[in-house]
Amino acid sequence: MKKLFIILAIAFLTAVSCEKAFEVDLSDQATIGEIFSKSETTHRFLSHIYSYLPLEEDVVGSNGWVVGRSDQSRFSWYQYVYYDLYRTGNYSASTMKNSPITYFDFWGAYYQGIRQCSIFIENVDDDTEDSEPTRRYMKAEARFLRAYLYYLLFRQYGPVYIIGESAADSDLMGKDVDRNTVEENVEFMVSQLDAAAEDLPLRLSDTSESSERWMGRITKGAALALKARILMMAASPLFNGCDLYKGILKNMWGNYLFPQERDLGKWETAAKACKAVIDLGIYDLCRSTESGDPFIDGARSYQKVYFEPWNEETIFGWWKRTRNAYWTTAYTYMGGAGQAVGTAIPKNFGRLAYSGICPSLKLVDAYAMYSTGRYAVMGYEKDANGNDYSHPIIDELSGYKADGWTENYHQPLDADWAPAFKAHNSTIGREPRFYACIVPSGFYWPCQDFYMEFTGGRFVTFDGDESTSKYDMSAACCRSGYAWRKNYKADTPVKLESDFTSMSAVYPEIRLAEIYLSYAEACNEKPSRDEASAIEYLNKVRNRSGLNNVEVAYPEVRGNQGLLRTLIQRERMLEFAMEPMRHYDACRWMIAKEEYPCANWTLNISATTYEGSYKRVNDDFIGDPAVFEDRDYFYPISARWLSQMVNLTQNYGF
Repeated sequence: MKKLFIILAIAFLTAVSCEKAFEVDLSDQATIGEIFSKSETTHRFLSHIYSYLPLEEDVVGSNGWVVGRSDQSRFSWYQYVYYDLYRTGNYSASTMKNSPITYFDFWGAYYQGIRQCSIFIENVDDDTEDSEPTRRYMKAEARFLRAYLYYLLFRQYGPVYIIGESAADSDLMGKDVDRNTVEENVEFMVSQLDAAAEDLPLRLSDTSESSERWMGRITKGAALALKARILMMAASPLFNGCDLYKGILKNMWGNYLFPQERDLGKWETAAKACKAVIDLGIYDLCRSTESGDPFIDGARSYQKVYFEPWNEETIFGWWKRTRNAYWTTAYTYMGGAGQAVGTAIPKNFGRLAYSGICPSLKLVDAYAMYSTGRYAVMGYEKDANGNDYSHPIIDELSGYKADGWTENYHQPLDADWAPAFKAHNSTIGREPRFYACIVPSGFYWPCQDFYMEFTGGRFVTFDGDESTSKYDMSAACCRSGYAWRKNYKADTPVKLESDFTSMSAVYPEIRLAEIYLSYAEACNEKPSRDEASAIEYLNKVRNRSGLNNVEVAYPEVRGNQGLLRTLIQRERMLEFAMEPMRHYDACRWMIAKEEYPCANWTLNISATTYEGSYKRVNDDFIGDPAVFEDRDYFYPISARWLSQMVNLTQNYGF
């Protein structure tokens, strides 16, 4: 029997982390004693631990893979990209190690990071060259990072094995390992974050290492915010006495992994954790009032979250990084921000334009109408594959029109230079975030240089004279009929290598809008329901992006817990559009089985006329329909780990 130590062993490898201070090389370090005898190498070790922060921003081939798994996207790489295997349910625990289907098996990497956090916590006090307050701060950072890595395991696999305060004993045998319960996982993570919060600074400026190069280091707010996120998960249906796990999944010690009874009091605990972050009083929603136009300011406020690094809303984040292994040699110059831009820009519009990352028709439909504040589409009729996107259930009070055309339409955001054009009615009158994120077929890509370079400069998907992103059955092209521009700042050049290498952006892993919406959700769900606070904090997020109050848009929401729940869930889908948040939300709410299954609905991207391109079809995109079963709420533990930990309890359905 191989020992667990093999799985969790230290790997002193060259580590390239967030940026600047976190770029470290530990390959020349020999022993633990030597590392922690000096301040310089102690700090290097801590910086190396930061390198385990996940590539959440990489939605194509790394930790952000669940964006492609969820119902919010329609990526173009149908031929070979691994995410489609997950969309169609074509995976198992025993898939071969070198298969792309195991690419998202982060089990070993996260446990390796956990072990290094524990080693740091156990040894940092040997660093006598640093002051006691500095060592205490660094230990709190490592404690947070350890809890964060457990959280990453928890959301992907469900409850996992908790090693505890110490690094795993080298004599620990794999046969002695099994998973701890949900309650034990949550208790350990929360206790670690509470301990870390005691010694973390409120602001980086409170430390002696507060220069810009240290931005991204952990603060008290980050610890409290992660605690709130974990407690929200613990209170949610998937983790809180759901019927699916009743009477099954016991560990080797005879304990059920999941709670067998629902405890609504956990929502009260989650609400208090969210309010603790709010009450710090040091974060605010990003806002812009420069234009004086509520619509433009709503869009600019939302864009500021992504375009202004280390803004007032970001609680925990990191400089976006690139995962060069995904790209061939010609593409390795793309920075982290450049990767997200290059894979989304319409084909032929830039040096690395693929139209690869596209929103689903469902995400496009989900946005609200600006004038009423009501969401345009509230669901779909069903067909044999699930949701039939060609038959949306339209809110007639929203003002949305699914059919018809409007002549002489002017694009409302980031294209003042663009001439009027004929627009499909479904693209008109939507809320500011719609235009900040989406470029519909027939619109102009928000870069005047493109307009000047291409005839007409239109972004249309049919194969006509004005098209600059034509349909191609066998190559990358826009396959939904809508381009994604959330990460693209208007008029940014993307023609040269230097255009990409100069890009830099911060990924806001936890921001205040999440805390507000989580607090609203918890207030709506807790036994002593606080509808007023739920509506108040939902409105804060809606108002920031230019929408009216929810009780104005939906007068019927008063006294209607179910409707308010639906509206909060919709707001989270839109606020964090094309981020991993949607998938983990849909799973914890246990709605993914209802929401995900569908045929490959797109606009008629192979049409030969502009008007024809707005028909909804399910045969332009090659591939199998999306599938989601009960087993898919969690990822299977790979057979390669089970072969070493023979008593480890596998997830349901695998």
